[in-house]
Amino acid sequence: MSATLPAATLAAVEGLGLGAGLIIAIGAQNAYVLRQGLRRQHVFAVASLCFLIDCSLIALGAGGFASLLRAFPSLPSLAAWGGALFLALYSLRAFAAVLRPQALKAADSTGGSSRRAAVATALALSLLNPHVYLDTVVLLGGVAARYPGGERLAFALGAMLASGLWFYGLGYGARQLAPLFASPRAWRLLDGFVGCVMAALAVSLVFGQLR
Repeated sequence: MSATLPAATLAAVEGLGLGAGLIIAIGAQNAYVLRQGLRRQHVFAVASLCFLIDCSLIALGAGGFASLLRAFPSLPSLAAWGGALFLALYSLRAFAAVLRPQALKAADSTGGSSRRAAVATALALSLLNPHVYLDTVVLLGGVAARYPGGERLAFALGAMLASGLWFYGLGYGARQLAPLFASPRAWRLLDGFVGCVMAALAVSLVFGQLR
């Protein structure tokens, strides 16, 4: 039991880092969660919906890739190489954003909305974005497929934890975070961090295949 604990912990940490790197980015979904937090409107419902959608897609990716291993034993290797390429490109995009920082402006909307309208908007912003499927089902699922059962579960739980920490933290911490996220300099630092995480994970995937 003790021999498998470090491996499971490492898998969970990798899932947490990869999940955080994919989730923490300027986008319509995050802007909407921040907006609801700033206005203190339906924060729990919106953050919970975004979190549950992420958890479902992460579970689908991890479980789906695992079920395909019997039919396609080379799939984890292909997914790892593809994931490494995607992560490398993603890190380059993040580093490019450092040179062209943006400000996340979410407080310029007027008027309120019902809980149903807020949930419907969050649902559309989450599911109508094609990148969410690439990030959670394909990329996270492909990386998760490298691990055996227990470690794969730890990896998925780590990615889910990153999602929960981000969405609830962003929603409920919006009042305190608003001045920070309105600063291009803050996003330059954050994009730089995301780029480093993505690049490090891409290198780890490459070395994992070369061993």
